[in-house]
Amino acid sequence: MSHIVESGKSDFVKANVSNSHNDAVAFEVKFAKDLTVAQLKSKLEILTGGSASTMKVQVFKGENCLATMDNNDAQLGYYVNCDGLRLHVIDSFATFSFDSAPIEKFELSMDQYDQRTDSVRSYLKQNRMGKYNEEERQQAEEKKRQQAEEIQKRAELCVLGGRCEVAVPGNPTRRGTIRYNGQLEGKTGHFIGIEYDEPLGKNNGSFGGKAYFSCAPNYGGFVSPLSVTVGDFPPEEFNIDDEI
Repeated sequence: MSHIVESGKSDFVKANVSNSHNDAVAFEVKFAKDLTVAQLKSKLEILTGGSASTMKVQVFKGENCLATMDNNDAQLGYYVNCDGLRLHVIDSFATFSFDSAPIEKFELSMDQYDQRTDSVRSYLKQNRMGKYNEEERQQAEEKKRQQAEEIQKRAELCVLGGRCEVAVPGNPTRRGTIRYNGQLEGKTGHFIGIEYDEPLGKNNGSFGGKAYFSCAPNYGGFVSPLSVTVGDFPPEEFNIDDEI
């Protein structure tokens, strides 16, 4: 749970409201900071048509999700303490049908929607956010391109039978032998199959019921090429005589 800290002395905060049912947005809805999240959800129930008991509320700054309001007893000011953020309501938004009398469906063409000034699209355009921020979009595409190139380069170094060291965040550094280089059925991206020197893996060279290489149980694993360093990494020897 994230705590958004911003300077400000007002007892109220202005926020935009959007929901997962459609992308209409209400601008500058004022809320008291001392509202509990439960009380806020009751107000959002009226504004969005969602259910206070089932809705999830997320706090956004532009396209970045800063927090999820997962504590109904916390005050709004704990999560939102400055103007201009967006409260996004996620819910199933039950629909109703009336068999007795047909009701004309209200629809907007894309051109009509583009002309509206009270939509998320208009808000993003005016504030140059998300896909409407050309510089940010180009930077994201360049970063994605560079990462793809680096993955390709690292994958080309992973020759079958070669020795390597694997460093995955949250796991100990492991050594092993490269046994597979390629795609995994049902997964996106490029993977390197490793037979570890110690039983520090997750499988026996199989994934999703398909065998990509063979090794003893818990000696196999599949990782991103970015986690693999190829080189002269002999098996580590553990001498119990050195332990006191």
